[in-house]
Amino acid sequence: MSKHILKLISTTMLLTAILLNSCITKKIEFSNPIAYQRADPWVHKADDGTYYLIATAPEYDRIEIKKSKTINGLKQTEPVVVWRKHKTGVMGHHIWAPELHKIDGKWYIYFAAGEAEKVWNIRMWVLSNTSEDPTQGEWKEEGQIKTKKESFSLDATTFENKGERYLIWAQNVWSTNHGTGLVMSKMKNPTTLEGPELLLTEPEYDWEKVGYNVNEGPAVIKHKGKIFVTYSASATDFNYCIGLLWADENSNLMDKESWHKSDKPVFFTNEELKRFGPGHNSFTKSENGKMDIMIYHARDYKEIKGNPLRDPNRHTRAKVIYWTKDGFPDFKQNEKD
Repeated sequence: MSKHILKLISTTMLLTAILLNSCITKKIEFSNPIAYQRADPWVHKADDGTYYLIATAPEYDRIEIKKSKTINGLKQTEPVVVWRKHKTGVMGHHIWAPELHKIDGKWYIYFAAGEAEKVWNIRMWVLSNTSEDPTQGEWKEEGQIKTKKESFSLDATTFENKGERYLIWAQNVWSTNHGTGLVMSKMKNPTTLEGPELLLTEPEYDWEKVGYNVNEGPAVIKHKGKIFVTYSASATDFNYCIGLLWADENSNLMDKESWHKSDKPVFFTNEELKRFGPGHNSFTKSENGKMDIMIYHARDYKEIKGNPLRDPNRHTRAKVIYWTKDGFPDFKQNEKD
């Protein structure tokens, strides 16, 4: 076979691969928002391909789950209420940021809740369910996740690496009300921390301290030997934004020196695209399993009357995440979802 024909075949194969890759990417178009008035969204893709969406309801009074075979389909499906707040005592107010995880064949929901009589006494709580479908069966209250310091804590997320399970959460770890940092611990089981507890990050840059000193809403994604943790910073208005931490998956994750932090936000308000205060995200996979998808909330307007927490219009959105040659996530800040 001549060199000319071999070159022609090689070029044809390359163009075909490029076209196929382009087609795969172009097929992923989201009907954003995929859920209205749902903040702090978490999407879990089950082994059978079913997508489950769980998020903060604007009334802060319940936990509900939507399910669909596609991400866009979540927009049309009706939510199933799986748990409601208590009328008195703990778990009686501010039902925030639920996350749905399946661990060793059992479903868990991690969520934050205040007390009915002391609404800002917010702590982390767990529900469990042995049903195959998390929208069915009985959700059992497993109790509070106890931390070393008893203080304002929320936004628990869990992940596994090298046979160890970890929990990352946001907590007021100071003696006075300076805001929240991210704390991490190994887990003895899905409802109990093993310790010690590591302060991963606290607000230090100006963009993390607008309105409030906040690091919260952690989410974990792995890629080519690195563990990435996104988190949200500042007040929940148009200043809300996403920061990034990362570590080598083979490093000692409980060593602060293993972690690195971006000195700039990686995803933030874009007025031209009418995307205001994006944050508190999660990650999932596309239907074909080839692309990483970020699920997050944002508003489509800038000005808010009164307390941002009383404005219900943080909508759930989906966005394809790309990867740089260096293996870092590219959030396409200036591109439409």
